[in-house]
Amino acid sequence: MWRTFSTVPCRMTTLTDHLRQIDVGELSIGYAELGPVDGPAVIPLHGWPYDIHTYVQVAPRLAGAGFRVIVPYLRGFGTTRFRDARALRNGQQAALALDVLGLMDALGLERATLAGTDWGARAACCVAALWPERVTALVSVSGYLISSQHAGKAPLPPEAELRWWYQYYFATERGRRGYAAHRVDFARLIWRLASPRWAFNEAQFALTAEALNNPDHVDVVIHNYRWRLGVAEGDPRLDAFEARLAARPLISVPTITLEGDANGAPHPEPATYRDRVTGHYEHRTLAGGIGHNLPQEAPDAFASAVIDITTHALEGRSK
Repeated sequence: MWRTFSTVPCRMTTLTDHLRQIDVGELSIGYAELGPVDGPAVIPLHGWPYDIHTYVQVAPRLAGAGFRVIVPYLRGFGTTRFRDARALRNGQQAALALDVLGLMDALGLERATLAGTDWGARAACCVAALWPERVTALVSVSGYLISSQHAGKAPLPPEAELRWWYQYYFATERGRRGYAAHRVDFARLIWRLASPRWAFNEAQFALTAEALNNPDHVDVVIHNYRWRLGVAEGDPRLDAFEARLAARPLISVPTITLEGDANGAPHPEPATYRDRVTGHYEHRTLAGGIGHNLPQEAPDAFASAVIDITTHALEGRSK
């Protein structure tokens, strides 16, 4: 059923009517769910400064093709909340990956296709690398994004460093206070810089801007970027996971990586991560001025990648 996919434009303009809430470890995770409960599960994961509406057109396309689509708010976004006021508002990659795994456990999902962009792609790659038995297939915008603190400390050429300006801004107390005071304007600027040819409108942006009002948002975002630079400590309980991730583990599940031809955000070239993905693999570069928020800018192409790689994976398992 999931193989019959139509590219007829979907009219859904918000996912908030499909929101649910579930306890997952230290979090209460908000998520939208669409599609048949017995369909192949797919979990699309958003990044920063975006939210579940990255998939506002992808989700109904996949649901209409027979998938069970679960789109969670990452920690620090939307209706996702920390259940313990004392918990570290941790943004490191292993924490985000374990949130995905915990969500799958809470929903009773043995396997799911993981699909993501930005922070979501990094979390999806981490889960696929460390727990491949839980991942049917992977779709990752900008490819292999697993990082390490050690790698984050290495200086880059000046032009590359310039593109990471906000990472250094967030490393300062001025940056924390500035982001807390101007997070919506900050997000609008990043949208424009990361997708310079995407003519998004204010209504589209407003849906996501609301998700940035989460009380933990600033803490999680600041910790994420400070941890990546090595100027903030992570959770010691995650050290073993981070050590494995720092070794750039292979991804063995069926994978499609995607890139837009007008991605204005820092991103690796496909050739730099090709050796990290084993087994069935395909890379697709999308033409037409597609930027960093690829699923929202090119929903048909993103949904097609999810359907194609999941179909391949399920057919391979049935042989």
